[in-house]
Amino acid sequence: MTSHPATLGVILAGGLARRMGGGDKPLLRLGSQSLLAHVAQRLAPQCESLILNANGDPSRFAMWDMPVVQDSVAGHPGPLAGILSALDWAASEKPSIAWVLSVPGDTPFIPLDLVMRLHEAREKARARLACAESGAHRHFTTGLWPVDLRHDMRRALTSGDIHRVEDWMSSHGFTTAAWPTEPFDPFFNINTPDELIAAQAIAEQQATLPQPGLGAAAETGERDD
Repeated sequence: MTSHPATLGVILAGGLARRMGGGDKPLLRLGSQSLLAHVAQRLAPQCESLILNANGDPSRFAMWDMPVVQDSVAGHPGPLAGILSALDWAASEKPSIAWVLSVPGDTPFIPLDLVMRLHEAREKARARLACAESGAHRHFTTGLWPVDLRHDMRRALTSGDIHRVEDWMSSHGFTTAAWPTEPFDPFFNINTPDELIAAQAIAEQQATLPQPGLGAAAETGERDD
């Protein structure tokens, strides 16, 4: 059992994927399974449960054993809307859970200690929020969010004052937990066809490395039926 507070994981898949030609980017294949499968498989052992933030017809994700939560703010205002929907869902459906961890659906190599290390960083810095960092980049959508800040987030989004995730985090104060970028960046995200090819090379490299904590009991992904 983990020692960090109970945390709900949300995989963000509400984007329009314009650079990939549209469609559901997390359903693209990387090796033998979808990007979404890779993300869920790595995140599930770290969280109490998982949900998926996606807009449109939820039936296209029917093969997945997780609730699909749509943006509650219209107009595709960005990932902050997906995070808000996850906070609202947690408050309604999982009231005992005070924290939500968000990850983009196109980051198939997220660390297996992501949730633990973000909580540790937050507690050490006495910060309300925490996000991941690798190299010189902060990954604001890979972050830890307290459910009790959802009302402030809604006000910021609906008033039009703030839309960028980093701006909202900065308004409340945040800290980071850093990971190395060698042998590969664990937060590599896939926005273009070329990046999908690059991800395949990373996946092949990763297959030769030990993966503690990612065994058969941790697998989460598409069902065969």
